Amino acid sequence: MFNNITSLAAAANNLFSSNDTIAVGASAFDMLCALGLSVLMGLMISALYIFTHRKSSYSSSYVITILILPIIVSVVLVMINSMASALSLAGVFTLCRYRTVPGDPKDITYVFFAMAVGVICGINRSEYIWFLFAFFVIVAAVLFIVDVTHFGQCKTSSMTLKITIPEDMNYIGLFDDILNNYTSSWKLRRVKTTNFGSLFELVYSIEMKNDADQKKFIDELRNLNGNLTVVLTLFRYDDKVYEQN
Repeated sequence: MFNNITSLAAAANNLFSSNDTIAVGASAFDMLCALGLSVLMGLMISALYIFTHRKSSYSSSYVITILILPIIVSVVLVMINSMASALSLAGVFTLCRYRTVPGDPKDITYVFFAMAVGVICGINRSEYIWFLFAFFVIVAAVLFIVDVTHFGQCKTSSMTLKITIPEDMNYIGLFDDILNNYTSSWKLRRVKTTNFGSLFELVYSIEMKNDADQKKFIDELRNLNGNLTVVLTLFRYDDKVYEQN
């Protein structure tokens, strides 16, 4: 047992006596430089996030997270006077799991973007400021081009269509022509009675064409279902519901 303790002590002594040690050896200039750069980068990344999400909703808390994350990462890394140890700690940050409400999966890109900028600020400090700005410009340009050109955007939108009809109406083939005109594909998923059996509710899963006029689509459906309720819901987004009675 004592031999094991002695071996561990010797190993620890060799570890901390080597050149790759963990120490608080950063100068005040390095700390202030890393802090200032990370604040600037955090503001620029959060502004980029706001711009690329200007046509959709986003959480203000997520924007603040992107703003603060580079500052936290850089300040921690600049306190470590070791490249290997700093990279190891950066790996720990990448293991963080951010639990948020369901939203756009590409948002995680901005989290890793902010982490990477914080790591560069903390490790390079004032030595390679040009690389920090070059990294930001390149990544920001890619995200900007993807947003402007709608690169990778699907030509259809997965949606759920609910149509209410009277109980005496034969719905078989009734809406087929309209659905074929405004969607690329559709399928009747469920039929159920409502209002004590006096009404039927038809539930379709559809691939809505992005260039289709949704209001005209709903109006044509209402002309056939007796002007009863029609609900068009964008997949996974409860706030984007188009309903007319």
